[in-house]
Amino acid sequence: MGAPHARLQGMTDLAADRIRDAATIVVIRDPAGPLPRVLMGQRGLSAVFMPSKYVFPGGAVDPGDHDIALARPLPNVCAERLVLPGEASPHALAAAAIRELWEETGQILGQPGDWADPPPDWTGFAARGFLPDAARLTYVFRAITPPGRPRRFDARFFVTDAANLQTDPDDFDAASEELGHLHWVPIAEARKLDLPFITTVALAEIATRLPDLSPPDRIPFFRNDDEDIAIANAALR
Repeated sequence: MGAPHARLQGMTDLAADRIRDAATIVVIRDPAGPLPRVLMGQRGLSAVFMPSKYVFPGGAVDPGDHDIALARPLPNVCAERLVLPGEASPHALAAAAIRELWEETGQILGQPGDWADPPPDWTGFAARGFLPDAARLTYVFRAITPPGRPRRFDARFFVTDAANLQTDPDDFDAASEELGHLHWVPIAEARKLDLPFITTVALAEIATRLPDLSPPDRIPFFRNDDEDIAIANAALR
């Protein structure tokens, strides 16, 4: 897992609480259709973080994510919004999002390509003949786990259309066991599931813009504390 990083000026108190950089990927199926759906799975009952909750694929940035070769980089506007001193690079965050999607669902966001020497986390992905493709990711949301939780993450949320997947969107045979009950949830019905609060907030932000999956005008930044629950427009434009 990635080591703690210094945060934006005025947020050093959060850095002291072992916040880890993380990436989450929200895959939307048929965003322009009459029944858009989102890929979600349920965390195990014994999970330390958010047990039994339905979530999007995602997790902490690993050290190796900084060195993964991408078939194509993030769109410039997304990369520019993610470049902040002391934080994980846009490259690493994009790689983490694509890796977590692969590990937790068996779905591949990539382009055909060969690996010279894939690291252990990527051997299955590489064996299918693809390199991770960040050009199909859009950065749309950011949230920090509130204090007092067993683990804290500074999560950047990316969205992509399921049409960008190189795999059968209904085939989860290559998924790990980290998420159960993987399925495409109609967005209009997702709130009926047991969702973490921040998942509900992020999904609402994305749903209000459908079918538009392009970069938003500003990135909502939900800190979820008493000091500042505002949107950090100035820092994240």
